Amino acid sequence: MEANRTNTGEEEANCLIPKGGPIYISNLISPLTSVPEFQNSVLRQLQELEAELDSHQLAESEDICVDDLKIHKEEELVEMALKEAFKEDEHVENASEGLENGSNLGYHTRSRKGHAVENASTSIEPSNGCPGTDLDGAATDRKNGSKKQKRRRMNDRHIEDTYIKKVDKLAKIKQKQDEDKATAKLHALNAISKISEGSIPSSDKIERMKSLRFTSSSGKAKSADVKEHIPVLYPETILCVEVYHNIRKWSKVQEFLVLGRQTLTELKDKICCLTDQVMQKAGRYDPSGYFLIEDIFFNDLRDPCAIDYSEPIFDWLRNSPDDAMRKWESIITGELQQKQRSVLGSVTPSRLPHFKAADMHKTRFCDFRFQLGARYLYCHQGDCKHTIVIRDMRSIHPDDVQNRAAYPIMIFQLKPRVQKCSVCKITRASKVTLDDKWARENPCYFCDYCYSLLHSKDESPLYDEFSVFDYLHE
Repeated sequence: MEANRTNTGEEEANCLIPKGGPIYISNLISPLTSVPEFQNSVLRQLQELEAELDSHQLAESEDICVDDLKIHKEEELVEMALKEAFKEDEHVENASEGLENGSNLGYHTRSRKGHAVENASTSIEPSNGCPGTDLDGAATDRKNGSKKQKRRRMNDRHIEDTYIKKVDKLAKIKQKQDEDKATAKLHALNAISKISEGSIPSSDKIERMKSLRFTSSSGKAKSADVKEHIPVLYPETILCVEVYHNIRKWSKVQEFLVLGRQTLTELKDKICCLTDQVMQKAGRYDPSGYFLIEDIFFNDLRDPCAIDYSEPIFDWLRNSPDDAMRKWESIITGELQQKQRSVLGSVTPSRLPHFKAADMHKTRFCDFRFQLGARYLYCHQGDCKHTIVIRDMRSIHPDDVQNRAAYPIMIFQLKPRVQKCSVCKITRASKVTLDDKWARENPCYFCDYCYSLLHSKDESPLYDEFSVFDYLHE
């Protein structure tokens, strides 16, 4: 079975799934809902949005450009300001160079005319000897230098004014973006309150809101290489289901995307547990199991040898109602509140739910009611129990996998911890021994080669005062 899972893992290919999703608040449990109710709610929201878009006020409003809806980061705004400022500087410098060139051309023309007049006067009055021509040239140079300084000061003031205008413009853009963000957040909160039919969360809860991540850090999901293609029927809903460890209850081991029209057995067949592999190697594999969701036991009775795990529970409920009530109260209220109730008394006694049973292979996710974020039970192999959580649901997106045969899609799996051989420290361990007198540790892990080298000779055991088991992973 392990080899088959390895081959399946090698055949799996990465496929992109859409980012984003609904607003998710940790430790929040939704009211009772179902897939049809969610689809009706989405349809109602779309109709309200369409009516709002077709309203008379929006028709008379100004056209909105797509670039206006783009949210720019502060770094992008600074870069935009610098680019526009550099363009403005180049324009001003080119204009100033043109003015300087024009003034220099006029100055040279005037100087040539002056030199011609000077030459004519000197030819007429050669004995005059007056230095007036040199003084006039120096005065002209001083005038031209003062004009250049004034022109540079004017250019500097113009550039400074341009920078101030650009900064003010970008500040207004930033302020408008902040207002758009606040409006979008308010619209999202109103939509959530309408869907859940509850009140709007308080400000401290709003701060704890975070965008739901459907995918791992890579943003990709693993979809099995399925040759068969079954198109998805619309409208379809995708649910995100988490599976937790049977011993470390807080540790999530797998996460799946399932369709609303899929049966519970399709999810059960995808759940990987070490207990299944151990029982299969021991030749005691049991195909039975059940999901306990709200007050319904969904039993897997596909195999003729399967056992109805819920039948003994129903017998206990019928034969020991008092014990069942005490157990139910301890589950609902907790141990501390149960002690307080025994001292102070109970005003409103709890009522035991009316549990029912159904076939797992005949039940789809859209056929029962559940709570998003609530913890439900998955039991298999007799007494191996896992917590499952239906974290959220959403409408299918065009970027999702459109092949129904590929679902459930596993989007997260905890990497198993594997022990190495305690002797060679290189090869992965395949056996574990207990109370082995020649082993350095108890328990001690061995690969096949080291185990045969230390415990057998010519295929006959050297000693048998120990217990040995097959080792897979932890």
